[in-house]
Amino acid sequence: MTLFGRPKRRALPFSTRKMSKLIAYSFFASLLFILQFSSPALSIRRDVSLQNTYTCRTTVQGRYLIADDMGQVCDALSIDPHTRCCRGKSERFSCNGCNLVSQCCNSYEFCVSCCLNPSRTQKDMAVNVKISKPITAGMYSSIFDFCTGRCRHNSESVVHENAYLSEFHHCFSIPSNSSSGGGSGVQTEVRLAGINVVIGRQGESCDSVCKSSGQSCVPNKFVLLNQCETMHKYLSCKGGCLASVGADQPAEVIDDAPRDLNPGACLYTSQVSVLSCDGSHQHTKRLCPCA
Repeated sequence: MTLFGRPKRRALPFSTRKMSKLIAYSFFASLLFILQFSSPALSIRRDVSLQNTYTCRTTVQGRYLIADDMGQVCDALSIDPHTRCCRGKSERFSCNGCNLVSQCCNSYEFCVSCCLNPSRTQKDMAVNVKISKPITAGMYSSIFDFCTGRCRHNSESVVHENAYLSEFHHCFSIPSNSSSGGGSGVQTEVRLAGINVVIGRQGESCDSVCKSSGQSCVPNKFVLLNQCETMHKYLSCKGGCLASVGADQPAEVIDDAPRDLNPGACLYTSQVSVLSCDGSHQHTKRLCPCA
């Protein structure tokens, strides 16, 4: 007992102190063990959480099918809710229901899928195509934008702006006004797929020429016929190929025309705006696009 009546603290036995130290050492050893082996797991979880997940762009207006920007086509129920891509092993760049010569399809989604194939559509050409005709119109920003835009509305697949040429009216070919001179011979033949090129009689308009065969004149195809390379395939052009101005062109001057009209010559115009289906001239035979 002390002077103040408190009991004096007795020293712990040696064995008890040793046991306390062992317990403390064991605690710190266990803590180090946990930290050492848990840190990789924590780092792995952290890395996984920071990974960027690619999100697909898709066509959205389809009633039954959807095409993603990877070139896959699937139904709406097969879209991954996280990536917005088609799930499963869908065929990429499918051209199901497409005419590969005319580059036109009977389905919008398969038109987009077929168009996205790098071997069919060159990106550097697609992004240089204007979205619409006005001078202020911009260019397509990506090949997906080009394919979804071209397949949806294509003036080259309609007649008189209110009827389709055929059920294959979703077309993705590069428009004819995107390259100088109307494009190469191969491109011209592709764009004329489904068009019946007819040589009219003297003084006859293309409206009359096409109507006589139960077809209609397709005015937006004149730009493809209005070039010497194409006219030489259908007309003799014995008097050469000359630039002129007239609504009856492209055409060939008849052989017995007055000398100042260049008999036997093929005529094309640089003023594409004057080309029309109802133009005619008493001394020429027109080259007409009918469908």
